[in-house]
Amino acid sequence: MTEGHFLKAADLKKNIKEKLEEAGIQDADAEVRLLLKAYAGITEADIYADPDILMPSEEALISINEALDKRCRHIPLQHILGKTCFMGFDFNSPPGALIPRPDTEILVEEVLRDYHEGCKILDLCTGTGCIIISLMALTGDCIGTGTDISEDALAIARENAHLILEDKKKLPDFRKGDLYEALDDGILYDIIVSNPPYIKSGDIENLMPEVKDHDPLIALDGGSDGLDFYKRIISGARAHMIKGGEIFLEIGFDQASDVTGLLEANGFKYTKVIKDYSGNNRVVRAVSPVL
Repeated sequence: MTEGHFLKAADLKKNIKEKLEEAGIQDADAEVRLLLKAYAGITEADIYADPDILMPSEEALISINEALDKRCRHIPLQHILGKTCFMGFDFNSPPGALIPRPDTEILVEEVLRDYHEGCKILDLCTGTGCIIISLMALTGDCIGTGTDISEDALAIARENAHLILEDKKKLPDFRKGDLYEALDDGILYDIIVSNPPYIKSGDIENLMPEVKDHDPLIALDGGSDGLDFYKRIISGARAHMIKGGEIFLEIGFDQASDVTGLLEANGFKYTKVIKDYSGNNRVVRAVSPVL
């Protein structure tokens, strides 16, 4: 292959895109941009301004080719790069926890709409910590707790908290345990938020290889009907939240009626379903009764 410093970045971009598309990678354009930026420091604007811009080094070309080989084997780009952007922050996302995805930003945005100063927020199934860390970073004065059954996920979450939160005195309290079992008695939260496992057990094998082969199974499997975690989260929520507190849950596109039904059956009021930018149902919100 031509040595890197004689190779035009525009030509390499074209070659990478073709290989990604041949491998069946979705949104190849976006991934090319990320690879060039991460390994060569070249942006789309650079190529547009100078179509003849050359690759900076042979080492950069080798790194890109190694990353491309992994990506064509459907290893998630987030694992290759070691990070992913979520709510404007770069989160570490190695194997061991569910990769943060743009759909979950809808969940964070909805919590931010109803946030009030000094509120206590509980993030169940915290994973990388992307939800509670983003909320603490974007508000600056909430008190955050995150629970997860996976020690690997909690280690990643703690790293992300130190990486992203400038005020190291205000870190989330990450606890290992099965949902509410990790919590101290008597503490009530203003907001409970969760992106729990919600894929039906029988549907996991049909997911993209990036998901089924690389995200932890325990972060995906929601039981035979996909509702196992919703049932447990909702049934225990009122014992751990203030009266008039709010619960926010990410859902699968076809789970809105089931999850709102569970909330209403457990006494929650004012249930609301929020759609994502593709028009799919994505978040359910409800309020704990005051009386």
